[in-house]
Amino acid sequence: MGYARVTSPRFSVVWGTPLEHEQTSPEQRKEGESAPESTTSDTSDISATPAARRRRVRRTTLLIAGAAVLGALAGTATGYAVQYHREPTPLPPLAQQKMDGPKPAAMNDATSHRSINAHRWHKADEDLAKKLLEVPGGAQDSFSGPVSTDTFSADYFLEPSQAVGSLIRQGKRLATARWAENDRNFVEVNLLQFRDRAGADDFYTDIVQYMPEKDHAGNTGKDLPGAPSDFGHMWIDSKAHQEPGYHPIRQSRAVVRRGDIVMSVKYTNNRGEIDEKALVELAKRQMERL
Repeated sequence: MGYARVTSPRFSVVWGTPLEHEQTSPEQRKEGESAPESTTSDTSDISATPAARRRRVRRTTLLIAGAAVLGALAGTATGYAVQYHREPTPLPPLAQQKMDGPKPAAMNDATSHRSINAHRWHKADEDLAKKLLEVPGGAQDSFSGPVSTDTFSADYFLEPSQAVGSLIRQGKRLATARWAENDRNFVEVNLLQFRDRAGADDFYTDIVQYMPEKDHAGNTGKDLPGAPSDFGHMWIDSKAHQEPGYHPIRQSRAVVRRGDIVMSVKYTNNRGEIDEKALVELAKRQMERL
């Protein structure tokens, strides 16, 4: 039985049964079988593809990182510019509007260093002041209690501004007791407590180094009886200091380091005569209280 053949532009189909190959001429089939299949790229391009891909990935990563950095910088600059032109935000009010403190009062016969500078003292300062020698009853021009750093520096140092900074960094507390035994002998005791023994050692060493100078005692002094040899010394001025119209003034000094405290006892006579025994006795009594 014969079949009707239907021909389409690309396929030849027997009625009911499609052909599995294109309708080509024998010459076209021979050319197709003999010609190799063409590819879009040669082997060299295929072998270079991984390296090129890595370079593209690396380049893309750098571009993304650079864009991120530039974006962060631009955002920071914009934020500063915006904040610069804004009004400052007011701080909230203090919870305690009125602070307790001494009220100002006019000076009178009861005015003292303690009452003037009451806001500067701390309970710890009072504890150190309790270790001071007691002022003798009936003594003239007497004072005993804590002192501020700036007051102490102004009384004892040629350059108070530098001394204040050093004492604030190293020192913790200061206390002073002074009195006049009569119109000739004057006593002053100072206690300086430092944050540690190293600060006390430095302060004591500085005194030992400058006291032999001619503007001070003018001699090397000697060990203070009853005190450790390395941390107790005393000096009596080599000569009295006198100015026209004034009595000759002569000073003596004993310095002791005990732990983190340095004690200094000054005994001054305005007739040019120093009782060494009196200086040693004062220093021993002060050491006992420490």
